[in-house]
This record gives sequence, structure tokens and C-alpha cells, in this order.
Amino acid sequence: MELYTLLALAVALGTDAFSMCLGLGIAGVTGRQILVVSVTVLVFHIVMPLLGWYAGDFIGALAGRAASIAGALLLVYLGIKMIRSSLKGGDALDPKVVLVNTWGLFLLAASVSMDALSVGFSLGTRQVNLPLTAGVIGAVAGLMTAGGLLLGRFVGARVGERAVLGGGILLIGIGIHMVLS
Repeated sequence: MELYTLLALAVALGTDAFSMCLGLGIAGVTGRQILVVSVTVLVFHIVMPLLGWYAGDFIGALAGRAASIAGALLLVYLGIKMIRSSLKGGDALDPKVVLVNTWGLFLLAASVSMDALSVGFSLGTRQVNLPLTAGVIGAVAGLMTAGGLLLGRFVGARVGERAVLGGGILLIGIGIHMVLS
């Protein structure tokens, strides 16, 4: 696989993480949370193509859809909490609990990396350097996650409550899109 093709694939796989983290970043995140979430998504985006390569279609069909739906529902829940908090004029910190909760963090990372699992299946049919490919996919996804969180935090700090409302709507939209696709 040529480098530009690999980078295009990695960016495509990182867009879910970027958009999800843009919404979460608007609610406000700490530097430590940005690091933890970014590294977790990076690791998941490395592991998932490897699992896809080795696990086969059966496990991917069972676990992939279930994890994707659970992650999507969590995003809708977080979006609703952000919107309610914004409309009440309260603190929008509630959705950030998922970023310090291990299971919530893993669920979100798994939900945005399910497409990488599918890519792993198809990479198994091609002659690629799998460790390099998975590493590039993971690095790009980690950078896009950090970028989404940082941009969201910047926008949230500048625009305030309206940004929290917009971030909640964004998370609900992403969650609905994940369930429907």
C-alpha cells in the first residue's frame, strides 16, 4: 500500500474520533483527559485492525455491531445531558464523567474504532505490512482525537453555553448516524 493511500485510509478512519471528540471537548476537558482519551483511541485504532486481521468475520459481525450501537447510544446520552445542562444554564461537566470512567472511555474508543476492525478484515486479503499500517492508523487517529478535543475546548471556551448546546446536538447526530449506518 502506498503511503498516500495509507494516510488517506488513516484519516478516514480517524474522522469518527475527531468529530466525537470535538463535541466532548466543547463541554470542557483537562489536558490530562485529552492525553488519556487520545492515547486510548490510538491504542484501539492499532489493536482493532490487528484483531480484524486475525479474528475473522464472525467475531467482527457479533462484537462490532453491538459495540458500535452501545457507543452510539452513549453519545446520544451524553448529547442529551449537554443540551439539558445548556438549557438549564447549569454546569456542563456531567458528560465529562465518561472521560474518567474506564468503561465509558473504552466504550467510546471501541465505538469509534469499529471501522478499523472492518479494515483489518480487508487488509488480510492484501499484501501489506500490517504492523506499519496499524501503527499509522493508530497514530493518525490519536492525533485527530487530540485535535478534536483541543478544538472543542477552544470553541467551548470562546462561545460558552451555545457551544455546549451545539456540542450536545453534534454528539446526538453522530450517535444517530452510527446506529443507522
